[in-house]
Amino acid sequence: MREVVIRQMTMDDIEQVKIIEEACFSVPWTEDIYQKELTENAYAAYYVIEKDRQIIGFCGLWIVIDEAQITNIAILPNYRGFGYGSYLFQYIINQAMLAGAVRLSLEVRVSNLVAQKLYRKFGLKPAGIRKNYYTDNNEDAMVMWVNVNE
Repeated sequence: MREVVIRQMTMDDIEQVKIIEEACFSVPWTEDIYQKELTENAYAAYYVIEKDRQIIGFCGLWIVIDEAQITNIAILPNYRGFGYGSYLFQYIINQAMLAGAVRLSLEVRVSNLVAQKLYRKFGLKPAGIRKNYYTDNNEDAMVMWVNVNE
């Protein structure tokens, strides 16, 4: 992982992040959403992971008091299976802990077993279901969470 860098997302990164969004999600976020997250949301922190100076993934995090919420995480399909998602996820957990979070949660499609396996590796456990959460096909979301200070 030495050739990999994780850093805070900047406005200049949005164009590349949009490409990753479109490759990974059926309902990608818009440029406007990212601009607002980066400039107006005091609770938000977004990070990109670069390999050879190319952004290959990103992750968003909201921290409110002592609760952290992953907003989204994605790795370009060609870079999956090499540990980049795990590396980024561990980094995000560390950032949440440094900011004082004691609990981290996220939503994941019930059909996304690969992502669920990754999250379980970091101790996240199912905590409930959000019915019809995803607007593209009304798929349910599994809520997962972990106490990050244990």
